[in-house]
Amino acid sequence: MKAYHFSRRTFLRGIGVSMALPWMESLPVWGDETRAAKPGSQAPVRFAVVFSGNGFHSQEWGAKGEGKQMELGQVLAPLTDFREKLLLVGGLYNAEALKGNIHSSQTGNLLSGAPLASGGEIRSGTSIDQIISQRYAQSVKVPSLVLGCERSNPGIHKNYSMLYSSHISWSSPTCPTPLELYPALAFDRLFKDEAQRGDKSVLDAVLAEASRFRRNISTTDQQKLDEYLNSVREVEQRIQRAGEKGELQGWRPALDKPNVARPADGIPQNL
Repeated sequence: MKAYHFSRRTFLRGIGVSMALPWMESLPVWGDETRAAKPGSQAPVRFAVVFSGNGFHSQEWGAKGEGKQMELGQVLAPLTDFREKLLLVGGLYNAEALKGNIHSSQTGNLLSGAPLASGGEIRSGTSIDQIISQRYAQSVKVPSLVLGCERSNPGIHKNYSMLYSSHISWSSPTCPTPLELYPALAFDRLFKDEAQRGDKSVLDAVLAEASRFRRNISTTDQQKLDEYLNSVREVEQRIQRAGEKGELQGWRPALDKPNVARPADGIPQNL
């Protein structure tokens, strides 16, 4: 096999369009089910996970008492007004997180509890958020929105891939869910009331180059690439169907239009 070198900053580049590449073992690295929808008048239940990679002061992460008498630690103090609606769960233990190294092993299986492959191999487990997303994908326009504040790190640290540190959401055991870094694009996915051509043609724009690229990678990576492109196509098809139906969401929104301004384009530039 020839030695192909690709920058991790770029992948398939089409007509003004670029797509991020899932991690592939054969490329060298350097540098950087359907369910009926709820009635239209009822807002859907949301599942959200917020993760901070630097940890918290353990003595101030928690609460005493319950209901109106609940006393929150300093870390959770901003949630005091909502304390009667909070359920704090303690005593959770993930034995798999103690294997490997602290940077990857305590992040990559945070939402699955699955064992992580070492030696540069990428294998975790499908995360709970994506299992929920796959279950309800047909009833909402945007079944999953995974946000991030920096690009994925494809390096290796202490025999474990740093991709585990970059993603807590996994679409499959070998495919971390792509991150959306730009608030403006996340806003458009949620609130844009029609599907434009650009929303539906991203994969078409890069498909020819994807085919050429596919010939130069290993069989294992070909399977990963096919899985990734198929997941992108599924998203495009859902957006297209929502656009044809004129649906803003899979339910009736409470507002006629968003009540917050759209974030500026191109932010952030310098993370």
